[in-house]
Amino acid sequence: MGRLTLSNLIEAAIFFLIVGIFYGFSFEFNQPIEIYIFGATAWPRVVIFLLLLATLGNLWFHYSHGNATQATLGQTDDKADFSEAGTVRRMVAVLLTPFVFAYLLKPVGIYFSAPFFIASIIWLFGERRWTAILIMTLSIYCVFIGLFLIILNAPLPQGNVSPFYDFSAWVLKLNAKLQGI
Repeated sequence: MGRLTLSNLIEAAIFFLIVGIFYGFSFEFNQPIEIYIFGATAWPRVVIFLLLLATLGNLWFHYSHGNATQATLGQTDDKADFSEAGTVRRMVAVLLTPFVFAYLLKPVGIYFSAPFFIASIIWLFGERRWTAILIMTLSIYCVFIGLFLIILNAPLPQGNVSPFYDFSAWVLKLNAKLQGI
């Protein structure tokens, strides 16, 4: 099978299983939406399809090139030094941040919490220039809002605590005015 190893096949099988399970679950909420012609499962199925394409591409790459790594500018063979407490703390913070974000979605909502999540991830990955963090956060947030509110018209968690819910309602009202709904 070319240069595929057992670990490559196991990895691909796991991702194919994930794609199959997610696709199967998508039929549970497949309902028409009057304001969105493609229905409730359109964008989740697009994400599932992209995951399938990425899995097939990864499998093809390993078939063609094996596990050979490509050298990139600035790449070293150095491994992370886990003896330093700061490195471990930063890795734990990076891994826990999405869970904190998911926990806060119900009370705070995504419209208010997403910029803070984006900025914190950028900061945890090592960017320390505040102007760069603000510009990238604003750019990513605008693309995110544009994709989910304007293009997909997908409802996102609004939060249920007063100031956050009010902000989400303002964003949705502004979106409705801009789209003429």
